[in-house]
Amino acid sequence: MNLNNNTILISGGSAGMGFEIAKQLTEKGNHVIITGRDKQRLETAAAKLNNVTAILFDVTNETEVDQLVSRLNADFPNLNVLINNAASAYAYDILSGQKAWEKAADEINTNYISLIRLTEKLLPQLLQQKASAVVNVSSIAAIAPDTKVPTYSASKAAVNSYTQSLRFALRNTVVKVFELMPPLVNTEFSKEIGGENGIPPAQVATEFVNAFEKDEYEIHVGVTAKIFELARISPTIALNAINGVQE
Repeated sequence: MNLNNNTILISGGSAGMGFEIAKQLTEKGNHVIITGRDKQRLETAAAKLNNVTAILFDVTNETEVDQLVSRLNADFPNLNVLINNAASAYAYDILSGQKAWEKAADEINTNYISLIRLTEKLLPQLLQQKASAVVNVSSIAAIAPDTKVPTYSASKAAVNSYTQSLRFALRNTVVKVFELMPPLVNTEFSKEIGGENGIPPAQVATEFVNAFEKDEYEIHVGVTAKIFELARISPTIALNAINGVQE
């Protein structure tokens, strides 16, 4: 992908990986639209960036999705990159009786169903451009589940599968489909699962931007590449590795 003069939408772009990706992309001469549900955090993020538009937005609310799509068509007709980054996650013991189905419902709605809805509603606009892209942010847990976040892992596996189908369906169009698969990242989002032991979000952004420019459709950041190779040898070995089990 050409890395300048794009108009880029990043859902969940007010903090963590989303913010760092927005920062690096604006520095390369792109106009970036960031969205988020927290007004104060969104405004704080926008104040730190140049060439950015901040839009208060809940990706799980279909009415707000329709309003956003209408605004993008009217005010940003050159929008050509969608980065689906918004996410929800719960850390818990799957055997602890904590109503896993309720947590899974929120994670699946935010991480998977909402991603599909926003993508589908924006595809007509993306298909009108000379060159465009969809970037779905999944996770290392899409390759081998992290049992500390069992249903989050399942939702990201669903994203991984959907992304492959979308890439295949759009293979003869102007829309390129990427999947960004980060490992544990040190953000507020991952705090409850030991995020302080993760890599910096700026590293994720740097590796993403470099791979995006080279049209590397599956972007395995950091240790994700190692887990991916282990999974090709043995899914069990990969599962044990991501959960800290020694062979």
